[in-house]
Amino acid sequence: MSKAEKQSTPQAVRLDKWLWAARFYKTRSLCKDAIDGGKVTYNGSKGKASRNVEVGATIGLRLGWDEKVIEVKALSEQRRGAPEAQLLYEETPESIEKRERRALEHKSFGGRIMADHKPNKKERRDIKQLKKDIFSGME
Repeated sequence: MSKAEKQSTPQAVRLDKWLWAARFYKTRSLCKDAIDGGKVTYNGSKGKASRNVEVGATIGLRLGWDEKVIEVKALSEQRRGAPEAQLLYEETPESIEKRERRALEHKSFGGRIMADHKPNKKERRDIKQLKKDIFSGME
């Protein structure tokens, strides 16, 4: 096997290196911090930066307010352009639906989830009632 063939299809890639190559984070140190902070799961369990990624594995990511569940389609150790990086994974349909629903909820609040002041007693009651209404409708 030539050197070029060996580089194009790596056998084992670390989780932090794969997330960096797939362009979810700008640096590998940010990847490692996210993994250590519990923002990344691998096949339903807590991720480790040194864990080898396998094709077909599911990775859960929490990026800001968004949560994504993706399936690994290919491996890469090199960070390339965004169109090439998007070929490394595919987001699950359930994840897409959940993100769209959350975006709609965010939009229904007028895009203002965080206020510039601490809620007073009436506002706390309203928030509690709203959460009760939302979560009772999901069951």
